[in-house]
Amino acid sequence: MATGSDYGLKKIVWQKLKDTIIADCRKTDVWKILILDNFTTCLLSSCCNMTDLMNEGITIVEDLFKSREPVLEMKAIYFMSPNEKCVDAFINDFKLKPKYKAAYVYFTDYCPDELFNRIKLCAKYIKVCKEINISFLPLEAQVFTCNNPAAFSSIYSPHSQDRNQTLEALADQIVTLCATLDEYPGVRYKKDSSKDYAKFLAELVDKKLERHYRLDDDNKKKEKTSAQLIIVDRGFDPVSPILHELTYQAMAYDLMDIKNDTYKYKGKDGSQKEALLNEADELWLKYDCFSAPPPQKTIHLSLAEDCMTKFQESVEKLCKAEQDLAMGLDVEGQKVRDPMRTLLPILLNPHSTPDKIRAVLLYIFSLNGTTEENLTKLIQHVKIENESEYITNWKELGVPIISSRRDRSQEEMYNLSRWTPIIKDVMEVRCTCALCLTTNASGQSDALRYFNRSLDDYRSGLRLIIFILGGVCYSEMRCAYEVTQATKTCEVIVGSSHILTPASLLEDIRDLSKMPMQSFTIEEETS
Repeated sequence: MATGSDYGLKKIVWQKLKDTIIADCRKTDVWKILILDNFTTCLLSSCCNMTDLMNEGITIVEDLFKSREPVLEMKAIYFMSPNEKCVDAFINDFKLKPKYKAAYVYFTDYCPDELFNRIKLCAKYIKVCKEINISFLPLEAQVFTCNNPAAFSSIYSPHSQDRNQTLEALADQIVTLCATLDEYPGVRYKKDSSKDYAKFLAELVDKKLERHYRLDDDNKKKEKTSAQLIIVDRGFDPVSPILHELTYQAMAYDLMDIKNDTYKYKGKDGSQKEALLNEADELWLKYDCFSAPPPQKTIHLSLAEDCMTKFQESVEKLCKAEQDLAMGLDVEGQKVRDPMRTLLPILLNPHSTPDKIRAVLLYIFSLNGTTEENLTKLIQHVKIENESEYITNWKELGVPIISSRRDRSQEEMYNLSRWTPIIKDVMEVRCTCALCLTTNASGQSDALRYFNRSLDDYRSGLRLIIFILGGVCYSEMRCAYEVTQATKTCEVIVGSSHILTPASLLEDIRDLSKMPMQSFTIEEETS
């Protein structure tokens, strides 16, 4: 979605890493080895490349958990998560015979006393040991994740055994985001359902923020900043992640088999090629709507053609009905009086089962629920009697039925893409409120100071941080950029436990009712 890593979260994170890890190790001319775990590998990859690291004197990057040859003349930088597995791997590098001349140890977050005491076994080799408070991934300039797709099941499954631990971990990660941004925001949650997960997480974050800033290095209590942090449950808007989106990024991830941001396509010579899709490519933002074709770049031309093929095969026929069900209005603005008449053509045509499930869900959402008899018939019609959880398990999210929507009749819309994610309403309302709340004693709004500034300038102004508990979809990510561009006074940052697509969300919903795997040990009897 963004236009590169020259501003926003990625730039901020990379600068902080340079100011801590790199700065500590810059005092010597000896080139160094950087040793990472899985999470920190993703973190570094998100905000810098190998050239950036080499420019800072790091010549080798290694996996903490893989076998490595000793390099006794070099110092090693360990950047790792504060967990038992990482600490054990570090100790093994020095316990019997040291692999490196010295170690600079950096934890992404607070290291528990038990683990910290264990690492003292290697104290004579440790030159630095710090906690740097970055345990989130800056996915894009205004998007972050906690890199935890499993959180969806841990939070929303009725059989969850680790819900509180998961919420604690997410709270810690959100606090490191705020600390990295140097923000002490007011924390709010949006209660749209019978579930209290957003409330519980908001209370956790508020307490952890208070403790974090109370224990600051300068022993001065940090005052609240003008930023706001709003936490919402995934169930607050079940429609947006289910609809077929026609904006370029959302459409690509929905229709194409893109895994780990990697798109596979055939080159002009017929060979199989791979391309990494990320915000370094400005097209995600610049060509936001699919109706504006991307430039003649081989990768995006191929991707656009593949998306168009899928669109013409089936999606185009689905979109009007989906939008009518979601909006409750047709393209002329007339009320949809009989949603079943809108749904039936989809059920009677040879669309895929996942597409029919998505349409049925939109139908149910539009009616504020349906009767048990009608639900049974719909499940039978889609032929998912043995997997009805795709639909029934939405109750675990406490899915609300939307009864109040902002009037967007004057906005530019495409007939097949009229729905606006509800999170955009939240962003706009809160940004407006934030501007009102910044009025100073003289009666003049501080926000006026940020008008007519450049893109980089107004990012130092007001901040609104949105955290969606249980996954954020690409259309919601796009809203952060749209509202930021529209207000020119408030930067919106959106994040979640992970990024979701319609397919991944439906699978997660289906699996909510599964019992957790039980582990047991078989002991062999000895005679």
